[in-house]
Amino acid sequence: MTHDTYSAARQAGLHKGRRLLMIYLGYILAIIVFVLPILFLIWSAFRRNVDVTGSVFSFGQPLTLDNFVELFQRFKIAYYLRNSFIIAGTSTVLGILLGVPAAYAIVRRQLAAAGFITLLARMAPGIIFLIPLFQFAVNIGAMRNVVLNFMMLIAAHLIVTLPLSIWLMIPFFEEVPVALEESAMIDGCSPLRRLVAVMLPLVAPGVAVAILISFIFSWNYFLFALALGTSNTMPLTVIAFNFIGEGSADFGGLMAASLIISLPALVLSLVAQRWLVRGLTGGAVK
Repeated sequence: MTHDTYSAARQAGLHKGRRLLMIYLGYILAIIVFVLPILFLIWSAFRRNVDVTGSVFSFGQPLTLDNFVELFQRFKIAYYLRNSFIIAGTSTVLGILLGVPAAYAIVRRQLAAAGFITLLARMAPGIIFLIPLFQFAVNIGAMRNVVLNFMMLIAAHLIVTLPLSIWLMIPFFEEVPVALEESAMIDGCSPLRRLVAVMLPLVAPGVAVAILISFIFSWNYFLFALALGTSNTMPLTVIAFNFIGEGSADFGGLMAASLIISLPALVLSLVAQRWLVRGLTGGAVK
């Protein structure tokens, strides 16, 4: 081996080593940022409040189920869980039913202005919509009627799910060649039939992604339920607020409640992970 060949091989090895080092440093950073908080949440949910508020690195204290026992004794978890599924599930279904045709129309009719307006609605902070929604809820009596209150909360959560559904579906519709629809038009398909029979099977991974992400965002959304919900329609996410008082907080109970709140979305993400990755990568390639 000549000196030049040895130097080139050595430089290539150093370059590969630096690249691997950067990759592993990225993995370590991702673990610190994303995984450690989750592990801390799980660990703290099984510790006493006095231990949680003490030293973070005190590993000697025994674990306990007292936080979960108190949580289920104080609150009707199954009842609030049902409310969360009603609000998040219905707003997700409506967001998909309205968002998929809207995204299709935006792409095929080139309605860039309409797409930009939906993006503005998603980017705007929820507090902007809160006061008008609250006044409207009071005027129609939604604060005294369970059915109306559920409808009000679902409509409020559409502000979250509908723009998400539209903007997640736009790249998938842009990938479908127009020639396929032109062939369907020659066969006499109406616009609705073209959407249902031709487009939807081709963008099914995108629909799965939109359903999953919209549900997670709606499930975790806190503001509308806190301000517009009543004791009969309160979702599970608002329960965690009860562990924070003026000047004090039950961090053990808060961690236990947060763990239970996050479980449905976490399980759904793990179950649908394969379809989620396939849909996200499919919508990113043109």
